[in-house]
Amino acid sequence: MSAELSIFNLFLEASLLVQLVMGALLLASIASWTVIFQRSKVLNEASKGLLKFENKFWSGSDLSSIYQELNARSGSNIGLELMFSAGFKEFARLRQSPSSTPDAMVAGSHRAMRVVLSREIDRLDHNLSFLATVGSISPYVGLFGTVWGIMNSFIALGAVQQATLQMVAPGIAEALIATAMGLFAAIPAVIAYNKFATKVDKIENGYVNFMEEFSSILQREAYASTAKAG
Repeated sequence: MSAELSIFNLFLEASLLVQLVMGALLLASIASWTVIFQRSKVLNEASKGLLKFENKFWSGSDLSSIYQELNARSGSNIGLELMFSAGFKEFARLRQSPSSTPDAMVAGSHRAMRVVLSREIDRLDHNLSFLATVGSISPYVGLFGTVWGIMNSFIALGAVQQATLQMVAPGIAEALIATAMGLFAAIPAVIAYNKFATKVDKIENGYVNFMEEFSSILQREAYASTAKAG
C-alpha cells in the first residue's frame, strides 16, 4: 500500500508534461487491453466457425441444402459461411444463363468468394494496427517523459549549493515511472499483436484453401451439368 501511495505521490509531484505523458500511456494501455479482449473473442469465434463449417461441408451434405440452411440464418453467418453462400449463389445464378460456360460459372463464383474473403480479413485485422502502434511508440513516449523529468531534476540541482541523494532521488524516480509505464503499455500490445497476426494468417490460409477446393467442386459440377444439358 505504501508503494502504491508513493508512486501516486510521485505522479502528483511530477511536472505537467511528465503527468501528461503518464496519463497518455495509461489511456493507451487501457485501450490496448480493450482491443486485446475484443480481438481475442472475434478471432476465437472465427477459428471455431472455420472448423465447424469445414466439418459440415466435408460431411457429405448436399450443397443446396447447406446453402438453404445458411440463407435461413443469413444475419449470423461469418467467415466460410459467407464465402460459401456468396460463391454458391453466384454459381447458381450463372448456371441459369444459357450463355454461361463452365469456366465462366467457376470464375464468377471465385470472384464473389474473393470479395467476401477480403472483407472478412479486414474484419479480423480490425484494430491490430492500433496494437502495433502502441507497442512500437509507447517505450519512446515513456523515454521522452523520463528524459524530460531527469532534465528538470538536474536543472533544479543547479540552483542549490549542495546536492544530496534525498534531493535527487524523487525527481529521478518520478521520471523513471514514465519509462516503466511505457513498457507496461508496450509489452502486452506487442505480444498480443504477434499472436493475433499469426492467428489471422492461419485463418486466412484456411479460407483460401477452402475457396480453391470449393471452386474445384463447382468446376466439376459445372462440367457435369453442361454434359447433361448437351
